[in-house]
Amino acid sequence: MPTLRIAQDPAADELLGRDPLALLIGMLLDQQFPMERAFGAPRLLADRLGVDALDAAQLAGADADELTRVFQGPPALHRYPGSMAGRTQELCRLLVERYDGRAENLWADVPDGATLLRRLKELPGFGAQKAAIFLALLGKQYAVTPAGWQEAAGAYGEQDSRRSVADISGPESLAEVRRFKQEQKQAAKAAKQADRA
Repeated sequence: MPTLRIAQDPAADELLGRDPLALLIGMLLDQQFPMERAFGAPRLLADRLGVDALDAAQLAGADADELTRVFQGPPALHRYPGSMAGRTQELCRLLVERYDGRAENLWADVPDGATLLRRLKELPGFGAQKAAIFLALLGKQYAVTPAGWQEAAGAYGEQDSRRSVADISGPESLAEVRRFKQEQKQAAKAAKQADRA
């Protein structure tokens, strides 16, 4: 079982390390929300549901309004608890329909990184960038390394990079990833302003 330090909270990180669905939901929630809180949310979700591990079939079949209330907290599991509760449910339904309700079946039998990337892009809420980052996270920290996974993950698959959640192994690397993201935002903003000029 991998030892993750993404949420910066021992109980939350322990769940991420042993529960692939928790890791997948953490990645889903990692948008417009602080990274550590997104990856800490699966632990809160499990606690509120009174379970030791998350179950895709249970979440897929949950009453939508009740699940939204669980996401609302307090504290809320996301900045947009209603839409993210719905997206989590969509994700779990797809896992039930295609992968026997098991997140790890997404990668259990993949022949190569390109196939895994394609599967990840098919998930609700996973665009090209999020799919590549999650692929890198699986390869770098979860020992899921099908042939060509680094190439499929692109720049996120590079060893010793500090681009994304895939590279976080503690507070220091979290700060480095934050710095990288801020630099990227500033560069994008500067490019936009240059286009207007």
